[in-house]
Amino acid sequence: MRTDRLGVAVLGSTGSVGTQSLDVVRANPERYRVVALASGRNVDLLAAQALEFGVAAGKARICGDDPSALAGLASLDDVDIVINAVVGFAGLPATLAALESGKRLGLANKESLIAAGPVVAKARMDGGGVIVPVDSEHSALYQAMRAGSPAEVRRLLITGSGGPFRGRTRAALADVRVEEALKHPTWSMGPKITIDSSTLMNKGLEVIEAKELFEVSLDQIEVVIHPQSIIHGMVEFCDGATIAQLSMPDMRGPIGYAMADPGRVPQAVGVIDWTRLSQLTFETADLETFRCLAHAYEAARVGGLAPALLNAANEVAVEAFLAGEVSWLAIDETIGEVLASETAGPAGTLGAVLDADARGRARATQIIDRRRGA
Repeated sequence: MRTDRLGVAVLGSTGSVGTQSLDVVRANPERYRVVALASGRNVDLLAAQALEFGVAAGKARICGDDPSALAGLASLDDVDIVINAVVGFAGLPATLAALESGKRLGLANKESLIAAGPVVAKARMDGGGVIVPVDSEHSALYQAMRAGSPAEVRRLLITGSGGPFRGRTRAALADVRVEEALKHPTWSMGPKITIDSSTLMNKGLEVIEAKELFEVSLDQIEVVIHPQSIIHGMVEFCDGATIAQLSMPDMRGPIGYAMADPGRVPQAVGVIDWTRLSQLTFETADLETFRCLAHAYEAARVGGLAPALLNAANEVAVEAFLAGEVSWLAIDETIGEVLASETAGPAGTLGAVLDADARGRARATQIIDRRRGA
């Protein structure tokens, strides 16, 4: 039975974005109700969440090895909003199902859009679904773009803290440990995205995501290092005016915006104390030290299946680094080898994307196995 409250499916509900999405629901019980939940492995927390929110049997699922189950939850009739906070390429089926079913998709799973941009665009067009970005940077751009028309946009500026290794040379990063790479200076996130932040691959993925979301050219997107993480994104318009979105780091802000768009939830989060904010500084991204960002720009320029290969190689290399099997520098070196050795054809079909993902993973695994034996 339908109610006047919007039904929400939170996929990846036990992770950082997922738990904060449930915080937004808790704060707005008159607006939202949780209809479905999915977790990769955390059975105990998932069970507690299902009990708290009264999620029906069969709609709280462990989907670590079953991406198709995610798609089923995303397309349920009583779901109005899907928060896709699944980590990695595994989130693609849910993205497509939500859009094909005409849902509002709060997208925190950037990899699915990056790897399969044309396929996602077709699903959105055919099904009538809407994407509202949950990443803080793309939420900022999405909000700032309301100040003008798309034709008036000159540049999109994606900000990044620079991660835990900002300012270090490549030579100084040869022997960094996993625990060092997991110490993000401003955000608390899961291990995969935290490593992506340390390599600046997260900024590279965000560049590709912005190109797909906002339909701008690659030359209109720039990454700016902003250590304070107060400005999350800026849009420069044709007359020189720049509109920025500022707040203290708190993912409940972009999550709440995605759920309430085009309105806003009434709870204030990330409020800035302007009497204590002493400085906002900016730096150029170092593409020589942080080559993952350079690889992402390269993949975006090539287009087609190149972003799918990039993403696949990165996921495999990051997993190997977290397992202590390869060095931090081996992440971007592996990605570079994959992009140089694999053919990036057109990305017009889901089958082509899945094939490129498989090829990228297989090639990256071969490279990592070779490094292990060296």
